[in-house]
Formats: sequence, structure tokens, C-alpha cells
Amino acid sequence: MLDKRSKIYVAGHRGLVGSAIWNNLLQRGYTNLVGRTHAELDLTDQVAVRRFFDEERPEAVVLAAAFVGGIMANSLYRADFIMMNMKIQCNVISEAYAHGVKKLLFLGSTCIYPKNAPQPMKEDALLTSPLEYTNEEYAIAKIAGLKMCESYNLQYGTNYIAVMPTNLYGPNDNFHLENSHVMPAMMRKIYLAKLIHDANWDAIRKDMNKRPVEGIGGTDSEQAILSVLAKYGIHDNRVVLWGTGCPLREFLWSEDMADASVHVLLNVNFSDIIGIEKYSSVFYGTKADGLVDRNSSEGRGGAIPALGEIRNCHINVGTGKELTIRELSELIVREVGFEGVVEFDASKPDGTPRKLIDVSKLHKLGWTHRVEIGEGVARLFRWYQDSLM
Repeated sequence: MLDKRSKIYVAGHRGLVGSAIWNNLLQRGYTNLVGRTHAELDLTDQVAVRRFFDEERPEAVVLAAAFVGGIMANSLYRADFIMMNMKIQCNVISEAYAHGVKKLLFLGSTCIYPKNAPQPMKEDALLTSPLEYTNEEYAIAKIAGLKMCESYNLQYGTNYIAVMPTNLYGPNDNFHLENSHVMPAMMRKIYLAKLIHDANWDAIRKDMNKRPVEGIGGTDSEQAILSVLAKYGIHDNRVVLWGTGCPLREFLWSEDMADASVHVLLNVNFSDIIGIEKYSSVFYGTKADGLVDRNSSEGRGGAIPALGEIRNCHINVGTGKELTIRELSELIVREVGFEGVVEFDASKPDGTPRKLIDVSKLHKLGWTHRVEIGEGVARLFRWYQDSLM
């Protein structure tokens, strides 16, 4: 297993989850960490990724890098979402194998599950019916990633684990209105609508300078700023949000996700997942952090026929709790101190009606969440305000 001196590469170490995983590892005493920004290493470039692995030779890899966005971005950039993510995954996973990486943790998303999957969604709901159309390309890419991990384990005896987090939020979240997820987008919209009503143009300009919208920043005219914000449903004391507000969503604080990820990286092997999933006593043990057939004289991967079909070895990571989008907006309204109106535009898509995951496998592996949604919303708003200082 990994010790405190092990070199660990965190791909996407500046992102929402990657930065939290990096900090969690440091807090646990794992200081031999490697990270590269996108400018330093383009993970879609196969030659560059191979060169990186040749030079660094990490013992473990956390693949938290991805091309991500909300419902609008998923709808507009469908080709980018499937191609960019597939390139990143194929390059990193194949080079990890080629360079003898002991442990790999792949981060996916619960959008992998069918639109109408039974709730709460267990890991074995995967591929049982059609996906939600609005994020189909991203979901297919993430399904391919988890299947790569599973297949490498079965064919080559590697120890690659895939975790599927629910909707995440927290420090370093993306608040850019053009491609942000639901909670940070909603929080910023409500905050800006309050500032417009308060005529607090110093704060508005500071916000727009930090995160311009469609090229409009804090130095532009008041009319230009109001015009571009109106396109995103942000008005004087009034916010318009997409959909009906009825969809149910589960949210996980990103630092909780990081703690779960590091727990799995350090304490969970592929053989453990198989044991919990189907088999209490199987032919698998560990050898060089991989799988071995105990009936064979050599360590190897490959499916053992006596075990039957091995699939759905990924792990859901979440809270097992949910609330409606409307209830989320009410939490944010209270935290921001917004006294205006929040409207829902039912002509816009809702996305999947409900996305609650079953986290019983994760609990059996020894981890449960700590931060509840009310506390998390307050923490996120404080972080957002601090980011504007």
C-alpha cells in the first residue's frame, strides 16, 4: 500500500475536488504530491501525458481532471464533453498502466445512471435504461472511464477504483455564469440581484471584474452590465431560474468528497469491492497491489469463471439525502439575505427529475459524510465573498 513517501499525482489539482483532495492528502502527511496546471500539461495530448509519466513516475494517480459544466454547457458543447473527457481518461489510465502505477482513483459522476433509475440509485442501476439526454455525452464518457478501471483490473490485475460523487459544491467552486453548476450559479445570481437592488455598484463591479460574463467586466457601463446579467435571469431584486424548481437533488460538500476519495485511495482495494458487492469468500487476494487467482501459481488479472460476471464495481459517494431545487434556492435566499423574488421558468429544462444515490456500499467501506446542506450553503457563501476580497 501507499506510505507517506509515495509520490501521488493529482490530475486536476486546482479544481473543486482536486484541490480538496490535495489538501486532504497534505493534512494526512502525504507531502510527495505532483500536480500540473492545464497550461503545464494538456491531458488531451497523448505525447505530453506519456512524457509526464516518463519523467515523474508516480506510484499513485488521482484522476480528478475533467471537462465539466452545467445543464446549459452540456447542451451546447456535446462533442466537446464526450471527446475531451474520453481523451483525458484514455491518456491518463493507459499511461498509468504502462508505467506500473500501483493505485489509481478515477472520479466520475452520478449522471452515469439512467434518467428514470429506481431511487435511491444503487451501483447496479448502471446501463439498465436510457440516460438523461441533456448530459448524455458526459455520462457516456464517465461510464467509459469506470469501465476502463474495471476492465484493466480484470485483465491485468491492476488496482484501479472508480468513485461516483453526487452533485458537489465547496471552496474553489466555479461561479462563472456561462458554465457553472446549479448551486454556485444560483448563489451568484441571487447575490447580484440583491446588489442591483441595493445599488451597490462597487460590489457589483468587484464581482464582475473577478468573473466577467460574456466578456463584460466591472469596468463596463452600468447598462452593459445590467444587460448581460438580465440574459442570465438576474434583475433588480428578481431572479429567474431554469425549470420548475421541482427536481430533487443531493449535494455533497467537496471537502467531504475529498475525504471519502482519500479514504478509498488509502484503504480500499478492488478485491474489497468485489467482496462487498457479491462475494464473501472468493479466490482473490492481493499481490503487488493487484489481484491474484489463489488457485493459480502466478498472480494475474482476468476474470475467474467460477465468480461469474463482475461488473458495477464503482462506488457511489454522497449523503443519501436530497432536497428540491426550490428548497435549495430558499436556503440560499436566507443565507444571502435576499428579500426579492425568485421565479422559475418552466419552459426551460429540468434535467433528471430525481438523483438520489444509495451510499450503503460506501458506508460498509467505512466512510460517511459530515457536512449537512445548511452548513454547507453558509460555508460556500462565505468562501464566495472572501474570493472577491
